[in-house]
Amino acid sequence: MDLIADRGRRVAIEELNTTRLLAHARKQAQQRKLDDILIVDVDAHHYENECLDEFLPFMENDVLRQLTVGGRAKGRGSVIPTTAVGFQEMGGRITRYPMRSSEKTAPGKLRDVELGHRWMDALSVDYSCLFPTLMLAVGLHPDPEMEVQLCWAYNRWLTEKALPEGGGRFYSMLTLPLSDPDAALRQIETFGSRKYVTGFMITCVRSLAVHHNVHMKIYRALEERGLALAFHSAINPGEPVFKNLNRFASVHALGFPFYNILHMTNWVTNGLGERFPKLPVIWIEGGLAWVPFLMQRLDHEYMLRSSEYPLLKKKPSDYMRAMYYASQPLEADNMSALACTFEMINILGGNAARLFKLPPRSEQQRANLERFGAVAA
Repeated sequence: MDLIADRGRRVAIEELNTTRLLAHARKQAQQRKLDDILIVDVDAHHYENECLDEFLPFMENDVLRQLTVGGRAKGRGSVIPTTAVGFQEMGGRITRYPMRSSEKTAPGKLRDVELGHRWMDALSVDYSCLFPTLMLAVGLHPDPEMEVQLCWAYNRWLTEKALPEGGGRFYSMLTLPLSDPDAALRQIETFGSRKYVTGFMITCVRSLAVHHNVHMKIYRALEERGLALAFHSAINPGEPVFKNLNRFASVHALGFPFYNILHMTNWVTNGLGERFPKLPVIWIEGGLAWVPFLMQRLDHEYMLRSSEYPLLKKKPSDYMRAMYYASQPLEADNMSALACTFEMINILGGNAARLFKLPPRSEQQRANLERFGAVAA
């Protein structure tokens, strides 16, 4: 049986293999000597919908676990709300998505780990930060208790099953059920000290005010433990402001920066950078072009109405410059603009290695990291 791609190329199901699909990428990595550079993917999405049967039994609430597992057995309902409306798979032209379940892995090894190592090796990625994909929309779940239960189950499975089998190359910033601050704090206390856990992540697609006082104990707990806090954005075609957009590409272009801008504005203007100065804050998958824009807008408002920023001791852009930004996806169509963005953000090499204390995997990597003072102890 063949999968017919849109451009006429036939891909046999039995041939579908990540290593083969990325063979050209591997050649480019070798040509560019990427193995000599420590590369960290802080945005390694995991298709948790393919292993629901493995982690749903970890749900603590007996009733919700029975309803969820029983509903899946009968093919009823969706466990996790989805924001994926549109034509993201390009009418089948992205063959990886519909066919990935057919890829064969060796028996006795966790499938997700083996597949992860395949693409990491092909792309010269040394370390990957695992977190879910569909659960980026968990903040939209109509039942806050389900958000708590799903995060708990996934975090248990990830820390007890997946990460320990990763050979030291996988770590995670675990998902926080922010709708329930007490439950979020419990998960930090339970999972925060586990091996390969470097922080926690807030799924940005939600309307909660991250600066509300009920969340302060969460940020304090992270800061006291030396853990990072990440914000990961996504899209939501159901957001009222996006309902007039008639293309997936339009929602994708605006949606990812939108939620980062929303939460960053509340974080900075309400002085959380002053209240938690030792808490590393990371912004993921919103691109970078929005950062200089927001720096300038917030600085402008601050200079006009500084009385509305009573906790700030410096300009908003100074607090933003002290944060971390995932460099994916880079808006690289204008290299001069991108260079200006790097300068405004103060992006330096070795940030991920330094922040997450990841050791180099070769002497050449160590030498390159030493140039940036980023060699882990």
